[in-house]
Amino acid sequence: MNTTAIVLPYIQLALAILLILSIVLQRPGEGMEGALGGTASNISHFARRGGEKVLFFATIVIAVLFAVSAVVGILLS
Repeated sequence: MNTTAIVLPYIQLALAILLILSIVLQRPGEGMEGALGGTASNISHFARRGGEKVLFFATIVIAVLFAVSAVVGILLS
């Protein structure tokens, strides 16, 4: 077995935990209303700024890395 096949499950576990945390930390308290689009009064809050924008892009990067690691895991097995 090569080193990549040994280390890959640990990398996937770390990425999965980071992905879960980054998703949970986004827009706390929005609830179902935020998930379904909200009301007309929430239109002004659509733009992401500051830390929320960084967290959003970090979530995308982590998700892509997780998907790539899953494909690599499939190709190695």
